[in-house]
Amino acid sequence: MADLEKLKNIVEAALLASGCPLSLDGMQALFDEAEQPEKKQLHEVVVCLAEEYQGRGIEVVEVASGWRIQVRQGYSPWVSRLWAERPARYSRALMETLALIAYRQPITRGEIEDIRGVSVSSNIIHTLLEREWIRVVGQRDVPGKPSLYGSTREFLDYFNLKSLNDLPTLVEIRDLDKINRELELDDPDHPAGKGSGNADTADDAKGSEESRDNVTLEDAMCKMLADTGMGEVSAEDTVQEIGADA
Repeated sequence: MADLEKLKNIVEAALLASGCPLSLDGMQALFDEAEQPEKKQLHEVVVCLAEEYQGRGIEVVEVASGWRIQVRQGYSPWVSRLWAERPARYSRALMETLALIAYRQPITRGEIEDIRGVSVSSNIIHTLLEREWIRVVGQRDVPGKPSLYGSTREFLDYFNLKSLNDLPTLVEIRDLDKINRELELDDPDHPAGKGSGNADTADDAKGSEESRDNVTLEDAMCKMLADTGMGEVSAEDTVQEIGADA
């Protein structure tokens, strides 16, 4: 296709109308074979669109599954008011489990429990599988053949990541953990000082030396979830995870 302006308009319209990210292959499929642009040309077009969207309330971003148009994170508090339903909220236990899978995959449920020092609720695994943030990638070659869990492309898309290499580095996570601990010193209502009858939330609240590294990972995931503008969570949340029994 010779008309680059028209091509850019077609791609922009497709990104806006699509309910999911569009890969370069998906963009090519919009055209008849005779007029199908090359992937290099399509990539140049979406990069150009991303530049043109600078300074606006929406942006063109690349995630694991391709490119999409989305609301800029800074404007999500206002845009979210268009929907009556409250944003999803997730427990510390769920986010810590997700963090361990993301950073240490492939990993079994038993290995997660050994690291956390508390059993992992079946509801947590069910919720993560239902949201398609994790998937079974195989079985550990030990008695019982426990399932190995890994993250998915949908997980990367949700957190605005192109690959697992975009996860916060250990240095960034440690800095976040240090800030959280400093804030907790002046917070008499922080869950670390409270007891709980729930095994997951009680363990999350202990903040022991043994689980400190893993809570750090969870805090990073909490920050990433909040930054998406598609959900809200704080490090103090101990609400029951979605999908749990009433």
